[in-house]
Amino acid sequence: MKNIVLLGAGRSSVYLIDYFLENAAKEGWTLTIADITILGALEKLAGRPHGKAIELDVTNPEALQSAIAKADIVVSLLPPALHYLAAEICVELNKNMVTASYLSPEINALDAIAKSKGLILLNECGLDPGIDHLSAMQMIHKIKAEGGHLHTFKSYCGGLVAPENNDNRFGYKFSWNPRNVILAGQATASYLLNGEKKFIPYNRIFSETETIAIPNGETFGAYANRDSLSYIDTYSISDVKTMLRGTLRYPNYCRLWNFFVRAGLTDTGFQLNTDGLTYKAMMEAFRPKNGVFFSELSVEQNRQIEQEIAETGLFSDELMPLKKASPADILQELLERKWKLQAQDKDRVVMQHIFGYTLNGREKQIKSTMDITGQNAIHTAMAQTVGLPLAVATKLILQGKIKQRGAVVPVDEEFYTPILSELADLGIVFTETE
Repeated sequence: MKNIVLLGAGRSSVYLIDYFLENAAKEGWTLTIADITILGALEKLAGRPHGKAIELDVTNPEALQSAIAKADIVVSLLPPALHYLAAEICVELNKNMVTASYLSPEINALDAIAKSKGLILLNECGLDPGIDHLSAMQMIHKIKAEGGHLHTFKSYCGGLVAPENNDNRFGYKFSWNPRNVILAGQATASYLLNGEKKFIPYNRIFSETETIAIPNGETFGAYANRDSLSYIDTYSISDVKTMLRGTLRYPNYCRLWNFFVRAGLTDTGFQLNTDGLTYKAMMEAFRPKNGVFFSELSVEQNRQIEQEIAETGLFSDELMPLKKASPADILQELLERKWKLQAQDKDRVVMQHIFGYTLNGREKQIKSTMDITGQNAIHTAMAQTVGLPLAVATKLILQGKIKQRGAVVPVDEEFYTPILSELADLGIVFTETE
């Protein structure tokens, strides 16, 4: 029996765990679910065979080493900053590891020693990053194989709420890490446009947006992600003239989120003493001397935006429950209450790639679109699209079908062909329009 050790049993783990347990008997697996609380792990295990639950504090080196020592492969769904703790021990104990998070400099530094030991540290194999790499590289290689010359690549992805459960002006509810949503865009976005590097600082991220349409005619707002330029090398498309990766939201979101940025509500740099302070009083303290948050807009336009923002409770007389917190902490606590997925709410994941290329002297464009709707607040589209590619990749590594070693991301055919094929069988498919 091969033991899979899963570190972290949070909201993205449900499909991953189901996949491992449903295939355990056939594949000869056992699954150990390690979480910060034993109750969280037991809840996900749900008494099913071929698995066990343990309580684990990954910041305890001895406890983490003991858990990893029993593994044949480690799957990490920890917060991104903690993956390195597991990766370092995996390399020391000669264990393979997979994760859905971005390849960090710390894990990348383990590349040489992992290769020397014949180990794989697979990163970016979830949704975004993950499915985006797999599907993009499959099409890029296909275009090149046909003799096409790729000059434009744009890729967008958004975790959203399903239209039928969209009941707020932003068109958003949390289906993944709320902290990441609050802090989105804080680093300057960099991308390539018509051969020129472009940079968008944080104060312009949510005002310099695009409109993206999917095949059913629906449109979304899109803002640029932090670093698109590094993926030119990752995707081996050095001749590309336009390269952009972005995030999708329903049309109203970026305009309203820009208010939070302009008002200073996403700031993590200082703490407020909020004891006895209402949200309204805080907002008045943040209000500029001229009385409006958007100096380029009229007083009436500013008033309209504030009326829309008021839906969140930010201009209410409610006392803030946090006693000492940064503006970002205060905003996060409030929105987590307001934008919580209710039990039967459905989320949605939309991804679109746009490939512009020349073939036999003719200009061509292909749009490749994925649109997945979740079942409820537990079995979400986000958990499905993060967990299943990670689960399939884990299976392929255990079966000895993945030959790459070192710290890698899934951009080669040995990853995208089998993973996308199985994802299609599981209902995760792309629609292509030319």
